[in-house]
This record gives sequence, structure tokens and C-alpha cells, in this order.
Amino acid sequence: MSTGELLNIEPQELQFPFELRKQISCSLQLFNKTDNYVAFKVKTTNPKKYCVRPNTGVVMPRSTCDVIVTMQAQKEAPLDMQCKDKFLLQSVVTNPGANVKDITPEMFNKESGHNVEECKLKVLYVAPPRPPSPVREGSEEGSSPRASEDNGNPNASEFTSGSRSYVERHEPQDNSSEARALISKLTEEKNSAVQQNNKLQQELELLKRGASRSHGGIPLIYVLLVGLIGCILGYLMKKT
Repeated sequence: MSTGELLNIEPQELQFPFELRKQISCSLQLFNKTDNYVAFKVKTTNPKKYCVRPNTGVVMPRSTCDVIVTMQAQKEAPLDMQCKDKFLLQSVVTNPGANVKDITPEMFNKESGHNVEECKLKVLYVAPPRPPSPVREGSEEGSSPRASEDNGNPNASEFTSGSRSYVERHEPQDNSSEARALISKLTEEKNSAVQQNNKLQQELELLKRGASRSHGGIPLIYVLLVGLIGCILGYLMKKT
């Protein structure tokens, strides 16, 4: 913040998030810390490049005024993102109740004996803000101190984000392949169990058939034996 006798100006530097072929704006806030009416005028070293609204005005006592500075769309990026443009904000005490129509160029002429306060403002180009990368819920919890230190480094931050996006893209595929493998294994075990069950049923059926045959043959043998014994006894009795 620039603290002069008439106006406080914030910020001291005009920062533009530079993007090609796009108009970019930033704002200045002027605060009149006196009990007088203060007139102001904004000048620049490159008037064709910037539009200032309002470029002249009056700030009432103990009040503020916002000034919007718009940079026209640029076709080429400056070398090393450096800008040599500058702004000059002039302020002077004016008559009570004065408005913008009462402002004249003569008011800001120091040679005429007017007490003109001046403040020079630099222009800076900054990188435009990047959209936030997708972060899974709870990923920040339990992070190691090393990870926190890496996040302070822009290059490390990009690498960490890329790694997270890579995990997010491939993790569902890994889960689905594991699920398919588990389902295939369970299906094989089920088929094997069914085959073993069928085999046991066949063996049980054979055992039942063999048992029924053995039970059906015992009376026949018994009859034959009894008949044979009867014949032998009859033969012996006849001899005796």
C-alpha cells in the first residue's frame, strides 16, 4: 500500500495474469484519508495498450474509489514475461463538492504552483491460476512430512498430481481383473464339486444295486442247500 499525504493506493503493483488473445483486468483502490475533496488522474507510458476507468475522478473525504485497469488482448508473449510499462497516479486537493466535470489538466500542472502528489505503479505479468487437480478424498490425511515438503516445490507438485491421476485411472481396472479372477476360480471349484457329487451318486447307485443282488441270491442258495441235504437224508434213510 502506498501511503501519501492525500491518498492511500493499493496495490503498488498492477498484476495481470497474462494470457494470449485475452483482455485482462486488475483493480486499484484509492482511499482519501483527508477531510478534503481530492481529484486524481491516471497516466500510462503505453496508452494504446491499456484502458483505465475512470482515468480521472474525485474521491470524497474519508471515502474510497475503485479504478479498473484493462490490458488489451496481446498476440505475443513478452520476452521472459517482463513488462516495462508504468503508470503514474496524480492527486491534488480540489474545491469542496467538486465532481469529475470540474477537473482540468491545469490542476495537475506543478509548474502552475499546484501541490500535486504523484505515485508510480509498476506492471507485472504473472502466470494465470491453474485449475485444481482432482484429489481423492482423504489423500491429504496421513501424508508424510516429505510429501508436504515436496508440495512446496512447483515441479514436485506437478509430479505428485500426475501420479495421483495415474492411480485413479488404473485402479478400477486392477480391481475388476482381480474380481474376474476370483469369480473364475470359484466357478472352477463349483464345477469340480458338482462333478465329484455326480461321481459319488453313481458309486452309491452301484453299491445299492450290488447289495440288492446279494440279498436276492441268498434265498436261492439256501433252497438249493436244503434240497440237497433233503435228498441226501432221503437216500440214507432208504438205505437204512
